[in-house]
Amino acid sequence: MAAVSGFEGFEKRLELHFLGGHPLGLRRLCCDTVNQVLDAVQCTVVSAVGNRYFDAYILSESSLFVYPHKMVMKTCGTTQLLRSLPCLLRHTADLGLSLCACRYSRGSFIFPQAQPFPHTSFAEEVLYLEERLPPSLCFRRARVLPSNNSHSWHIYSAAASDAPLAEGPSGSSLTVEVCMTELDRTLARRFFRKKGDKRSGDAAGADMTGAAGIGGINPRALVCGFAFDPCGYSMNGLDRDRYSTIHVTPEDGHSYASFECTGSRADEVIQSLRRAVAVFRPGAVSVSFCTATANYSRQEIQALRSAMEPLGLTSCGESEAAEEFPGVGIVTYQVFTAPPPQQMLQFAGCKGDTTRE
Repeated sequence: MAAVSGFEGFEKRLELHFLGGHPLGLRRLCCDTVNQVLDAVQCTVVSAVGNRYFDAYILSESSLFVYPHKMVMKTCGTTQLLRSLPCLLRHTADLGLSLCACRYSRGSFIFPQAQPFPHTSFAEEVLYLEERLPPSLCFRRARVLPSNNSHSWHIYSAAASDAPLAEGPSGSSLTVEVCMTELDRTLARRFFRKKGDKRSGDAAGADMTGAAGIGGINPRALVCGFAFDPCGYSMNGLDRDRYSTIHVTPEDGHSYASFECTGSRADEVIQSLRRAVAVFRPGAVSVSFCTATANYSRQEIQALRSAMEPLGLTSCGESEAAEEFPGVGIVTYQVFTAPPPQQMLQFAGCKGDTTRE
């Protein structure tokens, strides 16, 4: 759904963890139930695929990932993501599942005035969650990282325990969320469909995946891309129990792309992040790292800076922040921006760096 001033690319993200029930847990939710949840958000499923670990849905407004005991939903535009919570909790209770942790995060909206309730402000979002989450999630925290910058990361967590949740089957303890704006115009044109293109979104999306070099970000992953009409692109990648996802709003003036992935090693995640950023050559990049381990150090922060510098992006020191959240672990946030115009010749030499090293 388009806002009056333009389409809002920045996603809202909701991650929920459950205990109990059947071993298949959330994957037992039927199609009608999933559609009811998405109706509350005001979006629909346009493509789906799954493996032995989880199901991945491309939505009309971003993505949904469903594991037996974890769900991650991202939606953009003027969707009402948090309105999914009451409906979802009713259906999960019927499956014998109990909510043990919740995490909500987002960047700073490009068009905040276009957002409907309960997304009119972060304070309103937090209040909505506080009133609807079960009292058993007694450890709660809400923060804006950092609080004095136009590029900010809004995060809320609630959990039954103050300790981070256990890792997944392959030890996936890292989640990185990347928001990119001011995309290179030439590269952004790859995500427009040609006039008169009658192919399915899946077929056109496969061409966009290849043309942009997105398949090289993680060559092990099964990549499912979808092209919207007249423009826009979404991708879900499946690599065992790890997922990755990309969403692109390519219009001039408010161009935006996001990348998210999970992993167990910081160096592998940073390598995937660098390849994803090289696909779009943005003017500004914000990166949120979430890790369940307590040993995420300045070494990894410096490694991220080193990965961004060859792409012509430098760290904004005043935008760096790190906080601990219940049930989540450590969340770090950094912002990178492109150099002045006189330095762009060096930057231009970094395009197309999406191949496996």
